[in-house]
Amino acid sequence: MQIFQSMQSDITIPQDITVGALSQLLKSVLTKEYGNGEASSMARIIMEESLHLNPVDTALRRDEPVLPESARRIEGILQRLINGEPIQYIYGHTTWYGAEIEVTPAVLIPRPETAQLVDMIEDRWGHQSDLNVLDIATGSGCIAVTLARTLPFANIDAIDISEDALTVARRNASRQHVKVKFSKGDALHLPHPKSPTYNIIVSNPPYIPEHDRAEMSHNVLDHEPHIALFVPDSDPMLFYRPIAAYASDALVPGGMLYVELDPAGADSVAQCMRDAGLTEVSIYPDFTGRRRFATAQKPQ
Repeated sequence: MQIFQSMQSDITIPQDITVGALSQLLKSVLTKEYGNGEASSMARIIMEESLHLNPVDTALRRDEPVLPESARRIEGILQRLINGEPIQYIYGHTTWYGAEIEVTPAVLIPRPETAQLVDMIEDRWGHQSDLNVLDIATGSGCIAVTLARTLPFANIDAIDISEDALTVARRNASRQHVKVKFSKGDALHLPHPKSPTYNIIVSNPPYIPEHDRAEMSHNVLDHEPHIALFVPDSDPMLFYRPIAAYASDALVPGGMLYVELDPAGADSVAQCMRDAGLTEVSIYPDFTGRRRFATAQKPQ
């Protein structure tokens, strides 16, 4: 039995392929494009999503045939992956902070390191109730929705400039059965409040300098929304200045600002916070050791 053939980038999976052979085929083909670790993860996702087989089931049922219609469907998925389309967009969701988050090309795919922002907030504030929280540039709503789950009786607001992103975010809140007030808002032009409102402001704004495009993978560049990724080389602090200035007015005394950032710009972000009058500015590493987060407090 011929397991795999490639002709003009077309992929063919034999109609009589078994579960075990399919699993190995997926890993073999995807390893050439993504490397062994990511290919194994993708193969596991395909088996679970398309055939409803977890790794144990895949091993136990390795000699069973795959239905022809399932093989044809997986052919299309495999081709899309080889063309660089993120697997999260193909299936329309990802798992993040222990829950399923819907993603579409209108929103960034939540990264594992961003979950550390939630950890930091929960560690500091998780024992308090009835907090007022704002998530700026919410995207899929992953941060806002997760904080609504983890902070007791919190009032969560979230804004984004993209109506399409807000639609996805609202669906994520509904599916996780939490209440978040989503509204359209431009992080660059936030109307300052008449009085301090928030205990917590959090943001993962666009922060990748344009010159870093050349170092990014094509599956990110070709599919994820550039409006949520890039800032001009001439102004890498484009979003941090207005966010810090807004936080200085909108936070209650003792309230805190949390942001994700480009490691190369960590010191500049910290200075933006100080220039806005915030204090207790700190930089924290992500799990790879790179400086990834900044926090600051409004003076008491």
